[in-house]
Amino acid sequence: MLPRLRRFAHGLAANRADADDLTQVTIERALRARTQWQEGSRLDAWLYRIMRNCWIDTVRSRARSCKIIESAEAGEHIGHDPRPQIDARLDLDRLMRAMERLPLEQREVVALVLIDGLGYRETAELLDLPIGTVSSRLVRGRTALLAMVKEG
Repeated sequence: MLPRLRRFAHGLAANRADADDLTQVTIERALRARTQWQEGSRLDAWLYRIMRNCWIDTVRSRARSCKIIESAEAGEHIGHDPRPQIDARLDLDRLMRAMERLPLEQREVVALVLIDGLGYRETAELLDLPIGTVSSRLVRGRTALLAMVKEG
């Protein structure tokens, strides 16, 4: 589950440091609340919901404190990736920058459906939304991402 949680965290936070922190906080909360998970229910959905709630708490807290933490990622990958992976990494970085610019509602749906591979119904259940809302947010998010990636 950890790789899936990290991908979802990156989709929500759109920043590596925040995503790593979000993943850690989610795991800590899940371990503390492990008795609340009901056997037979979906563990991934339970963990995603915890992560989403943690992210909402973080966003609200930042809004109140008016402090926005920006990560300095420039130069992080210089000299570390072999040539074929550099191009893929640049494409991924471009996509992640575009994800940062999406509204949170679209970003979380895009992260769950396009990045983590959940179905529309699973995403709707997880986010407690009608399936039509998930579908429309995904279409708007996908369209916006394509436009942003094309413009560079």
